[in-house]
Amino acid sequence: MMKIKNIITILVFGIFFATCKQEKKEEVTSTKPVLKNYLIGTWETTYLKIEYLTANETDSTSIFEDDFSKPNSGKAQSIYKNDGTFKAWFVKADGKKVSETDGKWKTSGDSLFVDYPYLGKQVQAWYTITQTKKGFNATSIYDWDSDGESDDTLLMKTKKIEL
Repeated sequence: MMKIKNIITILVFGIFFATCKQEKKEEVTSTKPVLKNYLIGTWETTYLKIEYLTANETDSTSIFEDDFSKPNSGKAQSIYKNDGTFKAWFVKADGKKVSETDGKWKTSGDSLFVDYPYLGKQVQAWYTITQTKKGFNATSIYDWDSDGESDDTLLMKTKKIEL
């Protein structure tokens, strides 16, 4: 009976030890930075696509698409600060900065939550973030056309920049 208790005790501690070792190994081998730390800095949107499912209260899909990487196009830019605030603005092709807004942000896992005023309404949206070599891709399902239905899909590609 004593041998069985000893074996069970060794097994339990062995499993616990192996689990702790494995978790620690996974933490060390992960090369992807924590999303909050990754997002701190200045970003530029290079591509944006929004699919509006029930555009203009119809059952038709409408698509807005903009490739900001084209020469002489405007630039959507933002800066995420460590204190949970951000600024976003648009730089026109002539270099003039317009439509600046302030907001708050936070992360959880691979999700980014933002809260900011835009065109007279308060936007509270969340994005699923995929880190890339030069920036990140974001996807969101939200009521981007303000028709009362959270059925519009946004895809945004960004790159990190230095101002």
